[in-house]
Amino acid sequence: MTAALKTCSLGDGPALTLVHGWGLNAGVWEDLARALADDFQVHRVDLPGHGAAADETRLGDLDTLADRLAVTLPDAGSTLVGWSLGALVALQAAARHPQRVHRVILVAGTPRFVQAPDWPHAMRLPILDAFAQGLAAQYQVTLNRFLALQFHGLPDAQATLKTLRGRLLDSPPTPKALTEGLGLLRDMDLRPTLAALPCPVHAVFGEYDTLVPAAAETSFRALRPTMRTAVIEGAGHAPFLSRPAEFEAILRSFMHD
Repeated sequence: MTAALKTCSLGDGPALTLVHGWGLNAGVWEDLARALADDFQVHRVDLPGHGAAADETRLGDLDTLADRLAVTLPDAGSTLVGWSLGALVALQAAARHPQRVHRVILVAGTPRFVQAPDWPHAMRLPILDAFAQGLAAQYQVTLNRFLALQFHGLPDAQATLKTLRGRLLDSPPTPKALTEGLGLLRDMDLRPTLAALPCPVHAVFGEYDTLVPAAAETSFRALRPTMRTAVIEGAGHAPFLSRPAEFEAILRSFMHD
């Protein structure tokens, strides 16, 4: 039997399931969940090896993560909001369990995180390789570098970083889960999955995101011309933290496609 993911739920209304990114946990969504709880039933999941699920040690492969996310969803189904690494999990869950997913909203997420000749607006492979090497030596230092990169160039970067680092230190991920997560970011190419999904798919980008550049918007629409996209000015890789009001407004608009 497939085990459900550990989940924290709040509010009442249409279901909205939030999937965090690499190295973090469900706590990263805490402020957004409170803001949405009057109108939505908000579920925040912890991926294996992260947050409340750190006792599992390992993250696991993408198919298993997708299946575990699907059995976590309400019987009536849910919208999936996947941030960064969580975008891969959300896309795969929607592909494998279409009856459980109403729509997918990608937040600074992409079907392919590394560059290819036909996919230029993505990370260079050496950046990910450098993180992997750093993890082998001292993963917490590498995580802090990763977080700093997310908010590079933002005028309020230090305040946002302080909040994010606090939530990370409260529930640190396991080294094995971090390594496996980097492997998914490096190896997965879900572009055919994105193009073929039967449910609506939308995407939110940060103007200053250095990991999933806003310029990728054009590439997304080439794969899926009908998808709605938005770029949040002044935001980095975590727009729901750096520009919460703007992000909430866009998310609410995407819930009425």
